[in-house]
Amino acid sequence: MRKILFIFLLGTSCMSFAQNDTAEKVVQITGAIVEGDSLRTMPFVHVTVKNTRIGTISDYYGFFSLVAEEGDTIEFSSVGYHRNQFILPDSLKNNSFSIIHVMLKDTIQLKEFSVFPWPTREQFKYAFMHEDIPDNGAERAKKNLSRQALMAAASGVPMDGSTTYKYELQNRYTRLYQGEGFPPNRLLDPIAWSKFIKAWKNGDFKKKENINYLPSE
Repeated sequence: MRKILFIFLLGTSCMSFAQNDTAEKVVQITGAIVEGDSLRTMPFVHVTVKNTRIGTISDYYGFFSLVAEEGDTIEFSSVGYHRNQFILPDSLKNNSFSIIHVMLKDTIQLKEFSVFPWPTREQFKYAFMHEDIPDNGAERAKKNLSRQALMAAASGVPMDGSTTYKYELQNRYTRLYQGEGFPPNRLLDPIAWSKFIKAWKNGDFKKKENINYLPSE
């Protein structure tokens, strides 16, 4: 009976020692991932323990935290960068380990690829030689880009923030100059009358013809 009790206590002690030994191998890994060229932190990098389902992703600032065992291989992967590994040392004194991992860019050179609107080169050549391209496209473009067309289009464009700010600032300067009084009467301004007569002689007040901005069918 004593021998059986002794063997049972000895087995229990060995199991407890094995559990303690296994618990000491678990390591909390924390660290940051940086780019090799600029040393900037890299977010959303996949960090996994090789041949296991344990893994995590680095946060927006490039930091990550992961639980592994001594001797495990930690893999780092991200799109556009070389996949690399790090082996956790098996002689750590503590149950925590910190690391700063560097990722290097991976350059991929794609093969040349030509895109044609026709299935074959022969069809493209035939279409290029026999296509009936209308010659009124250039004239229509010149008409739409004329000075009158551009001025008419610009008149309907609303002012942006910078122009509105300058306009309001000029109005404030005018009010300060006038002392918050009534604006001067432009009918008594000889310079304004001179500009009006000049514009009248130049025909600026004639009725403008309607400009077609849409391409004619």
